[in-house]
Amino acid sequence: MQLSNKVAVVTGGAMGIGYAICEHLAEEGARIVVADRANAGQAAEKLKSRGFDAIGVDADVSSESDTENVAAAALDAYGALDVLVNNAAIFSTIQQKPFEQLSVQDWRSILDVNVIGQFLCCRAVLPAFRKQGGGRIINISSGVAFKGNPNMLHYVATKGAVVSMTRAMATELGEDNVLINSVAPGFTLSEGVLKNPELAERSSQFSIKGRALRRDMLPNDVVGAVAFFAGPGSAFITGQTLVVDGGAYFH
Repeated sequence: MQLSNKVAVVTGGAMGIGYAICEHLAEEGARIVVADRANAGQAAEKLKSRGFDAIGVDADVSSESDTENVAAAALDAYGALDVLVNNAAIFSTIQQKPFEQLSVQDWRSILDVNVIGQFLCCRAVLPAFRKQGGGRIINISSGVAFKGNPNMLHYVATKGAVVSMTRAMATELGEDNVLINSVAPGFTLSEGVLKNPELAERSSQFSIKGRALRRDMLPNDVVGAVAFFAGPGSAFITGQTLVVDGGAYFH
């Protein structure tokens, strides 16, 4: 129960990796704020049915007002805000294609969520963190930022931006005792990915061949790293990115 009574906001928390993170942090004692564009309330009810303390907030992370509402809802419900997990991102629905075929709209839609969305969420929780003397932010990036996967340049670029933002914000917010780290998962058979059978089959086979641990990666494989960065064991670590991919990339 290393997170006993801590309040954790998880964006994109209603399904897949996000819900697995919610569940694990709750098991470690955290009170959970599930933020998602859809089904946030249902996910919170599912957590409550297991005896956990949780609320759901409908939110689009690309909306400035929505991100502010998430922070306000956490403070209204629990009177505190200790951890932000920036998990919301566009991935499973993107169409893979050569970079010269990407449109400006392809870029803008994914940048709005994967990069600007994380920035807005960080900015929204910062006043609460400063008021209470610190906090933790865990940005979910991706192993693609280091491997440079082809035919998804816009996605790869956004995840590289997350790694760089993590470093830059860590240097700015150290004096506020706000620790910011990143977890970079490999290709994960999440709920969203499984809804795209072509992507799941093609990417899964390719990913397994490149791993030291030759099996599919599942959402629960990510949660331990997130809990570590949220907990007391990482109290002197900031600005770092931990790759969790079964040994596909040694970072």
